[in-house]
Amino acid sequence: MSKFKRFELNTTGRDFAVGDVHGHFTKLQAALDAVSFDPKVDRLFSVGDLVDRGPESEQVLTWLEKPWFHAAQGNHEDMAIGYANQALRGDLYMHNGGAWLMGKNRDEQAEFALALRDLPVAMEIDTSGGLVGIVHADCPYQSWPEFKWALIDGGPAESANVIAACQWSRSRIASENYEGVSGVRAVIVGHTPVRQPAILGNVYHIDTGAWMGGHFTLIDLATLQCYPPVNPKLNWDWDWEERP
Repeated sequence: MSKFKRFELNTTGRDFAVGDVHGHFTKLQAALDAVSFDPKVDRLFSVGDLVDRGPESEQVLTWLEKPWFHAAQGNHEDMAIGYANQALRGDLYMHNGGAWLMGKNRDEQAEFALALRDLPVAMEIDTSGGLVGIVHADCPYQSWPEFKWALIDGGPAESANVIAACQWSRSRIASENYEGVSGVRAVIVGHTPVRQPAILGNVYHIDTGAWMGGHFTLIDLATLQCYPPVNPKLNWDWDWEERP
């Protein structure tokens, strides 16, 4: 596992982030087309959960080969790796949308697991507006430099706890914590579906449920402008009773 990856300033194009994909790459491409994404100069950063639940999870290898596409490792990547390595029970993975991988032979499962294992837990991107961090679920620290130290240089137990929080935690959004994260302009996360982006301090929750009947939100990392725009009159909270 690559725990952390840094990206220098994009001097020729734009940088976008997108929420959980969950095997809906055709729908993602449509969202990119809507903002005139130019793969020659633009870059796309994913908060992870590229696979499971959707009909096109197998396309993940093709997308990971695109030089302009970069993804963090989400909890669904972690589960796919665990299942391929026989460390996760099949019934648990099936319940979480893993049928696509379970139908592959062992060699094919190993190929997907190898690609997903190489994804970093966290990324940071230099932009003209300042430094932006990306993790899948949450940054479990109030300071981005402290978080990086714990993730990269902390002891095995501390690092494991940080990784688990990065991939699984809903603490910040569940408690509506607006304190934010210092030492970074913004942190972009997904994991918890919202009707529209939830901006808690400088933490942007952008999984707008494209995989469950919602839509993809793209956020320009230099301007922090969301596409489609955030409607301040609408609540971001998802009514879980309506979840398909």
